[in-house]
Amino acid sequence: MEKPIGVFDSGLGGVSVLREAIRILPHEDFIYYGDNRNAPYGDRTEQEITKLTMHCAHALARCGAKAILIACNTATATCIEQIRSDLNIPVVSVEPAIKPACMHPGNGKILMMATQATTHLKRYLALQARMPNPARVINVPCPGLVERIERGILGEDAFDDLLDQYLSAYHTMQIDGIVLGCTHYIFIRDAIKRYAAMHLHGTCTLFDGNAATVYQLKRVLEAQRLLNVGTASGNITFHTSGNPAQYEPLFELLLHRP
Repeated sequence: MEKPIGVFDSGLGGVSVLREAIRILPHEDFIYYGDNRNAPYGDRTEQEITKLTMHCAHALARCGAKAILIACNTATATCIEQIRSDLNIPVVSVEPAIKPACMHPGNGKILMMATQATTHLKRYLALQARMPNPARVINVPCPGLVERIERGILGEDAFDDLLDQYLSAYHTMQIDGIVLGCTHYIFIRDAIKRYAAMHLHGTCTLFDGNAATVYQLKRVLEAQRLLNVGTASGNITFHTSGNPAQYEPLFELLLHRP
């Protein structure tokens, strides 16, 4: 089916999910919408997040999307059920990859780095409670990371001050895994990996849910006979609630970054 897939995030973090979607579903067209004017969602109230997310999801549906990929952990944890109830198209969403992290061998802790909102929302806390040993997961709110990434700052040594602020309390612990619980954080995985190698003990394996989410999207499209069976490469269209002149160059940079 040749209609596009809508991809939504509060800002540009969802581009990390879009990259996986292009790799796994190369013949699909995508419409990406970043609500950059209102980013980050992680510092907003649950009511604000719901209102903004619903507006963006409906906007993508009006653009003719055959399915929507919610590429924002905070939006998922806040109102994914309401989105699915309101729309008559498939909606697939990302969520923190704590399950594969908890299946990782070892007895050390799992650090789940995410926005302030995600770590406090009922849906995420219910997910954590279903883990074999919920206490193994330490939730680490990381305000400020998204804002810096949204400014195009991506250097490996450009986040040491913030990472030290959030992770220094765990320097003496055995850390088996670090969950990148915000899609923005994928773009600074090298900075996080560098900091972990310098200051943390244990394997500190990094986990994210991007690929698993896109494979779920593929299964849903196949089941509903919505998969594009053409052979041509798909097209990507970018929209933002912010200033396109500011955000479109950064979108392109992140989309094609090695």
